[in-house]
Amino acid sequence: MIDRGLSIAEVDGLLEVAGACVDIVKLGWGTALVSENLAPKLERYAKRDIPVVLGRTLTELAIRQGRVEGLIAWLRELGLRHVEVSDGTIPLEPEVKSHLIRLLVSNGFTVLSEVGSKDADFIMAPYVWVEQIQRDLAAGAWKVIAEARESGTAGIYRADGEVRTGLIDEIAHVVDPDLLIFEAPLRGQQVWLLKRFGTECNLGNIAPDDVLSLETLGLGLRSDTVER
Repeated sequence: MIDRGLSIAEVDGLLEVAGACVDIVKLGWGTALVSENLAPKLERYAKRDIPVVLGRTLTELAIRQGRVEGLIAWLRELGLRHVEVSDGTIPLEPEVKSHLIRLLVSNGFTVLSEVGSKDADFIMAPYVWVEQIQRDLAAGAWKVIAEARESGTAGIYRADGEVRTGLIDEIAHVVDPDLLIFEAPLRGQQVWLLKRFGTECNLGNIAPDDVLSLETLGLGLRSDTVER
């Protein structure tokens, strides 16, 4: 689930209604740096044993500014054990990304890497996706996120949000889908992925208001998936 700046009251409401449905929370972009309710919000999630990861933008900024050690220190101060590593905004040489993943893993962090571009016009061949995913997993990434943007209009989707079915099928033919998190902010994308991979498919970039809806889709409690 992506937290774009929820208030404490909104977090409490979400956890009351659908807390058991949330596996991990991402604080979108760089919102963690400017949210005045960061500490109490993290306490709420921690009490429910829901891991929190900061938006990948902060990791990319830390890399660009040469402040990775400072980021690690801040994560420890916040009590966070998950980190997202991406090159979707700034270019990273493959060896630099792999080194960063290994560094974070050696420091006791669980790493979620991300593959794919935020540029809807940039088309990456399926074999390149597979190579990058396998490289990140070999470096120690726990899961690899397949990029889609918060709008669901890039990466594994076309600019209009349509699923790039051939691309996903080719990736899944080589990489175990259990090791992947497919960003799927739109209901049509969620439905397609659940039908393709089943109830336990890992979906990301889910809006708070969509958490309960997605749970019912996975359980076959909505018309879109009731035939399952």
